[in-house]
Amino acid sequence: MKINKIIVWTFAALILGIVYITFNQPGDERFSTRFKEITFLRNENNTGPINRIYAIYVQDSVWQDIESYAATKPYTKYGSTKVYFFMEDYPGESFLSWQKPNVLPSRQKACIAFYHKENNGRVTFRKYPFNGARN
Repeated sequence: MKINKIIVWTFAALILGIVYITFNQPGDERFSTRFKEITFLRNENNTGPINRIYAIYVQDSVWQDIESYAATKPYTKYGSTKVYFFMEDYPGESFLSWQKPNVLPSRQKACIAFYHKENNGRVTFRKYPFNGARN
């Protein structure tokens, strides 16, 4: 009987520990830069690779924060995730496209960074992707 109580209390402590750790993970507040998702595209394919494209408004160009934030976006093993960062906010406006280069020409100048995690897990991060002179 004493062993049963020990097992029950150990199991309860373990569950409480897991719940505590789960709900106390750092969120976006760990970044010094504020981020706001402007728009998002996801392909309709639920049986094959899932591809995602994000447009994110960023208030400051702290490159380490930008790259770390992009790495938090969902990724599927056989799909890809692309994240474009902009210094200008375009609320309610969809300017992403599935056709390359994914960003409408009228918005490319405002893009300050591009993050791409490919289907093989390789990560690419580029500053000013549409202005080759500033890379």
